[in-house]
Amino acid sequence: MKFSVNWLRDFVDLPESPEEIADLLTRAGVETENIETRGANVDRVIVAQITGSSRHPNADRLSVCEVNDGSGTKRQIVCGATNYKVGDKVPLALPGAKLPNGLEIRESKLRGVESAGMLCSPIELSLGEDASGLLILSPDAKVGAPIADLFPADTILDVEITPNRGDLLSHFGLAREIAALTGEKTKSTPRESKIPVNKTGVNITSTHQCPFFSARKIENVRVGPSPPWLRAKVESVGVRSVNNIVDISNFVMLELGQPTHAFDADKLKGGITVRLAPDGEKFLALDAKTYSLKQDNCVIADQEHAIGIGGGMGGEETGVTDSTKKILLEAAYFLPASIRRTARDLNLQSDASYRFERGVDPDMILRASQRAAELMSEIAGGTSATEIQVAGELPADPADVSLSYEKCSRLIGVAIDPKTVDEILRGFGLRKTANTNNSATWKIPSYRRDLQRDVDLIEEVLRAYGINKVPGRTRGRFMATSKADCSHDLETIVLRQRLAGSG
Repeated sequence: MKFSVNWLRDFVDLPESPEEIADLLTRAGVETENIETRGANVDRVIVAQITGSSRHPNADRLSVCEVNDGSGTKRQIVCGATNYKVGDKVPLALPGAKLPNGLEIRESKLRGVESAGMLCSPIELSLGEDASGLLILSPDAKVGAPIADLFPADTILDVEITPNRGDLLSHFGLAREIAALTGEKTKSTPRESKIPVNKTGVNITSTHQCPFFSARKIENVRVGPSPPWLRAKVESVGVRSVNNIVDISNFVMLELGQPTHAFDADKLKGGITVRLAPDGEKFLALDAKTYSLKQDNCVIADQEHAIGIGGGMGGEETGVTDSTKKILLEAAYFLPASIRRTARDLNLQSDASYRFERGVDPDMILRASQRAAELMSEIAGGTSATEIQVAGELPADPADVSLSYEKCSRLIGVAIDPKTVDEILRGFGLRKTANTNNSATWKIPSYRRDLQRDVDLIEEVLRAYGINKVPGRTRGRFMATSKADCSHDLETIVLRQRLAGSG
């Protein structure tokens, strides 16, 4: 997953250089695969507004745009994109600009028509992977301003997250991990949802696949382009900006790790039911593909048909468009095994399913819904309902785990003071519930369901203490053969013989 260093700094004080951050994480078992710089710090690329557009007289696939670049003189640009309209603000590369891909902009003639610059797509400015059209900027962008004012320089870390660490699939989650490893405190935590709960209006008939579901109504929204800061955040980590509502949903997922989905409430028929699909049910998804569902696939449905694949993707018929005025915001918990099975059955992978497959934090569901609702009010003018509809129950907290301090030092190979062990585990969010002379019982936070045994806690101690502090002679010491070793050796020998016997 890609992480923005600027975004991480919103939550924790970081080491000075990106290389130090990468080294810190890699030493703790969270491998950083790549470091890259992002941002639109390109000379002679500015904000311009399209004031007129006409067909190119000599090319069917080109148009001739008149743009205002803030200089007081209209500028003529030949353009091949079709995703704009008159009045849009877009990036303009002036003659003399050199784009990140090496292209140098000059005044030229395109099929016999003068063009004094180039209107740019996201990929041409290294602001995303989209090459299909122009980068449409916020209506609030100032004409003539450098594009770097909207997209400041940033460093992106490409981090390999192991399947058991779903808690790291967000900027807040990785910042929380960095804080534990450095001894810093997180600057802020997601606020709790204080909205009253109403257990009507939503029905779950498949609690095994979806133990908990929430729906929040938001009215009077104005769908449109996202403000520059929001667009810069989501696009910095490779997510394409769509509109303010979709971008808010993606922003919250990237920030807190909890996927949400916005339905156009005016397109829904009756109440919401979470159910299993009948074998062969057809579903038109937001990716414009029609899927044939299997009978163990979990779907979100209104009274007439499925409107979303649980934990996977919403439906095209109820998707948010420019005319949407009312939102139904979903935030739910889906069983990881169910989402993995559905993603495999349908060959449907999404950013949401990637997180649900690895397990989301139940404590973050309503917090994420609250965060998204607040942003929709702030950015899109929405009015949130005074209550939230819920069904089902949140999964129980992980079981407590006991740890022997003597065993911790013995397995690591270095005597570690119990106070240091306690300090490390508290830094990772664990809370001591009982204590004896040489052992303690720890309450596991809801986001660390991978911590199930004492050796899991010992691993956390070692990650923070630093394996580099364990002498080499200790790391390579002899261990007596166990029953598990003998069993493994026997199985390996038998397997080799069978494979050899089969040629």
